[in-house]
Amino acid sequence: MSGSTAAPDRLDERLVRTSPLRKLLGRPELGSVVGAAAVFLFFAIVADSFLQASSFGTVLYAASVLGIMAAPVALLMIGGEFDLSAGVMVTSSALISSMFSYQMTANVWVGVLVSLLVTLAIGAFNGFMLTRTKLPSFIITLGTFLMLTGLNLGFTKLISGTVSTKAIGDMEGFDSAHALFASTLTVGSVEFKVTILWWIALVAIATWILLRTRFGNWIFAVGGEADAARAVGVPVIRTKIGLYLGVAFAAWISGQHLLFSYDVVQSGEGVGNELTYIIAAVIGGCLITGGYGSAIGSAVGAFIFGMTSKGIVYAEWNPDWFKFFLGAMLLLATLLNAWVRKRAEATS
Repeated sequence: MSGSTAAPDRLDERLVRTSPLRKLLGRPELGSVVGAAAVFLFFAIVADSFLQASSFGTVLYAASVLGIMAAPVALLMIGGEFDLSAGVMVTSSALISSMFSYQMTANVWVGVLVSLLVTLAIGAFNGFMLTRTKLPSFIITLGTFLMLTGLNLGFTKLISGTVSTKAIGDMEGFDSAHALFASTLTVGSVEFKVTILWWIALVAIATWILLRTRFGNWIFAVGGEADAARAVGVPVIRTKIGLYLGVAFAAWISGQHLLFSYDVVQSGEGVGNELTYIIAAVIGGCLITGGYGSAIGSAVGAFIFGMTSKGIVYAEWNPDWFKFFLGAMLLLATLLNAWVRKRAEATS
């Protein structure tokens, strides 16, 4: 009989049950949900009209316009990259649809489809340049941002003679395009913009991709460590180009909403919006360094933006304070998200 004592059996960590609290602490959007609840309670107290049903529709609209772009931007950030051209790409998409339809005297749907192809090409260009040159996405997309800003203004003035496009509201197909991209739905006495449905759909698709598909695993892998992901067979180039195509597709949707909401487009719009998309994603739990975050978190970040931008109006404060609140929320959310992540790692 051997004198050695048999080591106790070790339970496979894959079979260990995770407590609901540990799962909750591990969610990247936990900090943003807490922040959203705090913002909601704050404006519910200081602004009497904030809790009115009509106000809710307005808040959701403001959140949806941002959230449509924040969802794919969040996926891109999880993949470890940025897109500083996203804001002006929205305007480019709208300008292409409007000017092509007007100049070619075509059905506006022709311009819409041409805009889709060109906008996707811009996204593919960003992804291709990033993966081929190995330059930081900050530099690549900053260059695209500057080029698109110049093209938007230059082509609009060259074709239209002014800084805005010509009205296309009387052209064939405008009404059906308006119904798809810019219509208003009435539920009871509350009006909801169709962008809310686009927002929900994009967040649902992005969440499904992240949590239920192989491509979602690739996104987390390339965001965590691209070289290690490549070593185990992850198609890093294809994944990053796909993420930029996702941002471009959302920019196309947002651009068509811009066009069919107002009939004309100002060529200088969109500058600075790219930072707001990134802020919504960061508030929602995405890390600047990549590899961590969620699409649902970006939706919560966009909702906080909507509540703050409209809550200040309902409270009858000077809207100049909005940027202060946005910056404060960014810092507080980042600190809270870092604390939540440390707690999650400590309990894992």
